[in-house]
Amino acid sequence: MTNTQLWFRGVRSSKFRHVYGVPAKREGCYDNIKITKNAHDSHFCSINPKFVAVVTEVAGGGTFLVLPISSTGRLDFNSSRVTGHRGPVLDIKWNPFNDNIIASCSDDCTVKLWHIPDGGLVTHLNEWLIDLHGHKRRVGHIEWHPTAENILVSAGFDHLMIVWDVGSGEAVNVIDCHPDVIFSMSFNRDGSLIATTCKDKKLRVIEPRRGIVLSEGVCHAGTKACKVVFLGNSGRLLSTGFSRYSDRQYAVWSQSDLSSPLCIETIDSSSGVLFPYYDHDTRIVFLAGKGDGNIRYYEVADQAPWLHYLNQFLSGSPQRGLGFMPKRGCDVAQCEIFRFYKLHATKGICEPISMVVPRKSDQFQEDLYPDTAAPIPALTAQEWISGKNCHPVLMSMQTGETVRQQPSIMVKKHKPKVYQPAEISLPAAHNNNTKKFAFLSQETVPDYRPVDVLSEKSQKTSSNQSTKFYQIQQMFGNNRAGQANILANEDYLKSSNSFADEHEELLVDSPKTEYQLQRAYSRQCEELKLLRKQLTNRDRRIRELEEQVSKLQQRKHIK
Repeated sequence: MTNTQLWFRGVRSSKFRHVYGVPAKREGCYDNIKITKNAHDSHFCSINPKFVAVVTEVAGGGTFLVLPISSTGRLDFNSSRVTGHRGPVLDIKWNPFNDNIIASCSDDCTVKLWHIPDGGLVTHLNEWLIDLHGHKRRVGHIEWHPTAENILVSAGFDHLMIVWDVGSGEAVNVIDCHPDVIFSMSFNRDGSLIATTCKDKKLRVIEPRRGIVLSEGVCHAGTKACKVVFLGNSGRLLSTGFSRYSDRQYAVWSQSDLSSPLCIETIDSSSGVLFPYYDHDTRIVFLAGKGDGNIRYYEVADQAPWLHYLNQFLSGSPQRGLGFMPKRGCDVAQCEIFRFYKLHATKGICEPISMVVPRKSDQFQEDLYPDTAAPIPALTAQEWISGKNCHPVLMSMQTGETVRQQPSIMVKKHKPKVYQPAEISLPAAHNNNTKKFAFLSQETVPDYRPVDVLSEKSQKTSSNQSTKFYQIQQMFGNNRAGQANILANEDYLKSSNSFADEHEELLVDSPKTEYQLQRAYSRQCEELKLLRKQLTNRDRRIRELEEQVSKLQQRKHIK
């Protein structure tokens, strides 16, 4: 008997045999989130070392919530959201090279890019960076290119895949080789190929720049959605789906020959769609199903049986979706090799789950953390479009320094910066109560000046520096909103002074002319607003009367 026939005998040696999952405590979760109830097969969650993004339920349009990674605990019901879509949001993905840029696709047939400021959103965000139009039906999936900058692929229910250059907002290529709905997409390690699964039960490997199908084959015989992921640089793919008898199964394929799988195994008989997550550094595949409470994980091998079962994480709460943290955001001190963010199906909770390798030493474990992908693009969009391929730029998990780079890229450190609450300068709205109590606690200084000179109080001169309002404003002078108000007042004074300079001959006769002109200008603005409102009401009333007349005429003709 050969060694390959004896693979099942005895205990296989592996440093990942004892990997276990550690769910976060309640105070480490994100609570009180109205998670979407959409039945679309998507993760509904996207994570990077700065932010957590979760698609939320809303009565009309589409929104998703963006939170700083440190904002755990129970959230405010009125937390700020991204609210620019006119239909339900179906998928969201963070830019791998810019932690402040997120892409979203929606039922409104568009793909939008958003910029999230450091520290999170202060108000609802409805102004996008780029709006990409090209699909004729809803857009179900998006995927960023792993090595090229500003390259994004979207798949819609119009059976089209569009490769976008988001830097210019133009479509690079439109791929129309699918006869039915596209279920999933996955780039290989250098982004030269993309694998897709489709409702026609076929698995395809496509060259995205030219739109050519390099190989295709029948995937899983079941009717539900199949998912696919590339297994690193090995030239193999992993697909998950359903058998003819609705059993869940996985299969390993060679990208050059999709006529038959290298192996296919039945997992169980559950009904939830299985999502594969592949870690390029540890070569571990995690399988998690919608509606399941467990996460299975396997180790990838270079020979049969290709996958070795390790263990599973069990919990009693079913999951609606799972996001995952990029490797550069994992905690090396705790020997954390992967971190999920689980969206509970029955509660409004996003729960972090750390996959940990048990080690006694507190030192950096080099065998667990090889160099991983850095947040630096290896190619520009134009280089990739012209036909160039390149593996990701790598960084050290121990020092955060780039270990392999392009000649034009400077050496940088890429340790993720987590914004703690103390570092974030809160907006004025967060300090309203503090300001109110501070204002009430100060002694009120009565103002006995005559009415004629009351307008001087609005200007900060040496005669009114001690007013109660000015003292409170000084106390909160470091706040950004307070600074903005001061700058606005200074701009207003400058504009008033320039107005006075232009009309100096009018001010010579009367010192009150400037104040009177300002009052007159304010009155005229109010009168104009009132007139516009009256005109709008008049036009609406005219339309209502015309509609009534036309209805009466129709009734008369009918009689």
